[in-house]
Formats: sequence, structure tokens, C-alpha cells
Amino acid sequence: MAFDATFFAFVGLLLFVALIVYLKVPGMMAKSLDERAEKIGNELAEAKRLREEAQHLLAEYQRKRKDAEAEAASIVAAAEREAEALTADAKQKTEEYVARRTALSEQKIKQAETDAINAVRSAAVDLAISAAETVLAAKTDAATSKALFDNAVQEVKTRLN
Repeated sequence: MAFDATFFAFVGLLLFVALIVYLKVPGMMAKSLDERAEKIGNELAEAKRLREEAQHLLAEYQRKRKDAEAEAASIVAAAEREAEALTADAKQKTEEYVARRTALSEQKIKQAETDAINAVRSAAVDLAISAAETVLAAKTDAATSKALFDNAVQEVKTRLN
């Protein structure tokens, strides 16, 4: 029986397979693959847990953002109400100030009118006295003049008291 190269290749293959089985290479490969599958499974579980945690954090931050927006809206509304109140108060104070200034101005105008009327009366009286004095001086003599002067002084004294 002649052994050809195919036979020796077959025998080499059987020896190789026997050696691999003897060294427990398929068990080591299965163990390595199982460890790798377990590691991948753990990584997937960790990734799933991290994803759920991230979704939880996202929901929490969205809730906080909504709360902050609501708080900001309430602050803006309060500021608007306060600004309206301050505007109304300022308007009222301005109107009161204008009314006081108007009343004061009217009072000053009335006082000025009274002073002007008194000044005109005083000037008219002075002018009338001067004119009467000139007319009387031209028409009367010294004795009559003295009597009229004394009479006028007496009349002024009675009116002033």
C-alpha cells in the first residue's frame, strides 16, 4: 500500500485536531468567547443604565427649566405691576405738584393785582393831593391855607384811628 501525500496530510490533520483537543483549545475559545459575550452584555447593560440615567437627568433639567421659566415670568409680571404702580404714583404726584404750583401762581397773581391796585390808588391819591394842593394854593391865601391844612390833618387822624 502506497502512502501518498493525501494520506500524510490527513494524518497531519488528525494529529493537529488531537493536539488541539488535548490542549483543550475549543474550551479555551468557548470560555474566551463566553467572557467576551458577558463583557459585551455588561457593557450593554451599563450603557442602558447610563441612558436611563441620562433620560432621567434630562427630564429633571427640563422640569427645572420650566420651573425657572415660570419663576422668571412671575418676576417679570411682578416687575411690570410695580412699574405700573410707580408710574401711576409718579403721575399722581406730578398732577398734585402742578395743582399746587398753579394755586401758588394764582395766589401770587392775585397778590400782584392787589399790590398794583394799591400802588395805582396810592399814586392817584398822591396825584389828587398834589393837584388839590396846587389848586388850593392858587385860590387861597395863607390863613385859609393853614386852616384847611389843620382840618385835613385832623380828618386824617380821625380816619386812621
